Amino acid sequence: MEMNEMKAEVQNMATRLADFRGSLDLDEKEAQIASLEDRMADPSFWDNQEEAQKVIGEANALKSYAHTYRELEAAHEDLEVQFGLLEEENDPEMMADLEAGIEDLQKRLNQFELQLLLSGPYDANNAILELHPGAGGTESQDYASMLLRMYTRFAEQMNWKVETLDYLPGDEAGVKSVTLQITGHNAYGHLKAEKGVHRLVRISPFDSSGRRHTSFVSCDVMPELNEDIEIDVKPDELRIDTFRSSGAGGQHVNTTDSAVRMTHLPTNTIVSCQSERSQIKNREKAMKMLKAKLFQLEIERQRQEADEIRGEQSEIGWGSQIRSYVFHPYNMVKDHRTNKETGNTQAVMDGDLMPFIDAYLRSQIE
Repeated sequence: MEMNEMKAEVQNMATRLADFRGSLDLDEKEAQIASLEDRMADPSFWDNQEEAQKVIGEANALKSYAHTYRELEAAHEDLEVQFGLLEEENDPEMMADLEAGIEDLQKRLNQFELQLLLSGPYDANNAILELHPGAGGTESQDYASMLLRMYTRFAEQMNWKVETLDYLPGDEAGVKSVTLQITGHNAYGHLKAEKGVHRLVRISPFDSSGRRHTSFVSCDVMPELNEDIEIDVKPDELRIDTFRSSGAGGQHVNTTDSAVRMTHLPTNTIVSCQSERSQIKNREKAMKMLKAKLFQLEIERQRQEADEIRGEQSEIGWGSQIRSYVFHPYNMVKDHRTNKETGNTQAVMDGDLMPFIDAYLRSQIE
């Protein structure tokens, strides 16, 4: 990188930081942090532990934004000092250090920009993620288990907690359906990019003739709703069934009817939960899942109405996959919404999803 290129990059990063400060409204966030810390210092703060945890989570999220911005600002100031010294003395080693510093700060600014993109009303919430194989029996069910592993690995990389709420194993391999609760800041904001149909093309390990198969799995993602969001579910609109828990490898197996299945009769929306040994706790979690699904249905209904007003047509079906994973005759994962692709299929299946999520989120504001 030449000196004039370095100067332009350092100036460009100063402009980006100024834009971030404006969109972040740093002074307002620091005032909010001070207000929350006053609440946390109140002697009665821990009287309501659930509310206390929410306040602490909100304060930590605000502090994270402010702290990260201050770090980026300080790193940029260091680069400006380095550049000034380099203008006075043309030192090759100092130039290499400055170039490396510029590249590192560019990456950090891009990461921070992505965090600022997650400003939707529910982006900061936990996520409920469901996987449902399409037609194809064992082949599709095996693919669902591959995606289950992929999302679990991604959550681990993001330091999020994963809990299996419902698990129905496949007849021979894989899973017939699985529901995960993924707990962590901005979990829904990131994972909403994964909602849709995922397509796999490979030589099937279950086909003795070694033929190529195409499989589909539907991924549904909903935000876990806060208590202050009211979804009216009338008791007479519910059918509640109980059954014995089951799970992969003997996990979550119970000898009592602790698992719960809820059906919302007006919409025929069905949810199941078997993660707890207590039927009461499973009922509570199932109700949260049901409310999240009903909320998502309402959002989609409003979106469809808006599309009809605008005259837009959006096809929903197995032919409208959002991403293809091709293992044969070549290796490629391609997102059809953004055209982002990679030949490193193994990295993606090991949870390297951020490039696809980043591209999708940026496409939504362009």
